[in-house]
Amino acid sequence: MANRRFTRRQVIATTSVGALGTFANLPLTSFSSNNTRKLAIHGGEKVRTAHWPEWPVWDQSAEKETLEMLRSGRWWRGRGESVADFEQKYAELMGAKRCLATASGTTALLVALQVLGVDAGDEVLVSPFTFIATYNSIFMNKALPVFVDTDPETFLIDPSKIEEKITDRTSAILPVHIYGLPVDMDKVNAVAKKHDLKVIEDACQAWLGEYKGKKLGTLGDLGCFSFQNSKNLPAGEGGAVIGNNDELMDQCYSFHNCGRPFGSVQRTSDYPMRGSNRRMQQMQAITLLSQMKRIQKDADIRLENALYLDKKLNEIPGIHTCKLVEGNNRSAYHMYPFRFVSKEFGNVTREQFLKALRAEGIPCSSGYGKQNKDGLIEEALNSRGYKRLFSEKRLKQWREENYLPGNDQLAKEAVTFYQSILLGSKSDMDDIVNAITKIYENRDSLAG
Repeated sequence: MANRRFTRRQVIATTSVGALGTFANLPLTSFSSNNTRKLAIHGGEKVRTAHWPEWPVWDQSAEKETLEMLRSGRWWRGRGESVADFEQKYAELMGAKRCLATASGTTALLVALQVLGVDAGDEVLVSPFTFIATYNSIFMNKALPVFVDTDPETFLIDPSKIEEKITDRTSAILPVHIYGLPVDMDKVNAVAKKHDLKVIEDACQAWLGEYKGKKLGTLGDLGCFSFQNSKNLPAGEGGAVIGNNDELMDQCYSFHNCGRPFGSVQRTSDYPMRGSNRRMQQMQAITLLSQMKRIQKDADIRLENALYLDKKLNEIPGIHTCKLVEGNNRSAYHMYPFRFVSKEFGNVTREQFLKALRAEGIPCSSGYGKQNKDGLIEEALNSRGYKRLFSEKRLKQWREENYLPGNDQLAKEAVTFYQSILLGSKSDMDDIVNAITKIYENRDSLAG
């Protein structure tokens, strides 16, 4: 008989559980008895009973400086130096000329959109697989978010679908580096340059991610970040805008500080421009400065574990790890994502898979849904203001073109692990692989 070579995926698909560890190079302790072979959701023993790393992690060394600031009464940036210190250090970390600290990632997006001229009646091309804040910020500027389909293999905006969505009202492109995965920014910027459009990177989940050797957030006109409690760099709340154009960054500062003059933005009246209060507080900045001490080390651990999971999980039938775009030097992994393809997993539904995986002690979620179908969008389109700004014909066309098959597919298949899970050990990652393998080997008990 001719020799045949088997992939690990083929071996798992055809081999009994008892022999599986030999091929998969996984610990056999998880499958050492009949009871452990039985799925936990059906009364068997869990693959994992230990706790996962908690998040956020407080740095006690920040307590002294925080207490001193509180006692001094220097609670806002106008009377303290911590926010400015953070801005300088974060700009250096990200390889940007300037940084402006804001109250949140959402306010960072609002500042960037305002300064780059997105106005009422404009249209902004945006990723649909994202958090609600991305397109809510467009609505706050009374502009129309126009969703560009997702490439389900990358979880990101499909650059080949951008140009067909451009109209005479399009003013900007808002690509989202969701989960810290770098968008193909060369292709995005090429379309933007051709049509004279601004580019605002939603890098709110992309600290230290890199594309072609440059940090995410530095590849468009402006980049926006979030420091909300769950984020890889947390401060409860907080955000930042980074950029390399001094004039734009001066405008960002002025706008976020109630329109007061700053740098090249000079006074022509009591206040030189319309503005708002989007400022970061001193306490947020002090927390961020302390959290920055660990961000690089944490990022290295997440990356190493994510690449390890990619190698192991991609060999299990029905599990498709995220395809990285060309030029992706480093993903930030705010979430670890993969696609679950039911028909390759014995027709087990994603919901059944998620329940079974959680029962084995592995926290997981389905990620974002069909955000382009969010009810708040129809509420906005039916509002008095949007009916004044956009013709009935345009809004009808928008609805007809809001068909995104790639995003619909991803919304049905996506599975994610929270970022702190990736701060675990290799043994912790093996627990994930063991649990998914165990579920696959018992898939017949779930399906139907």
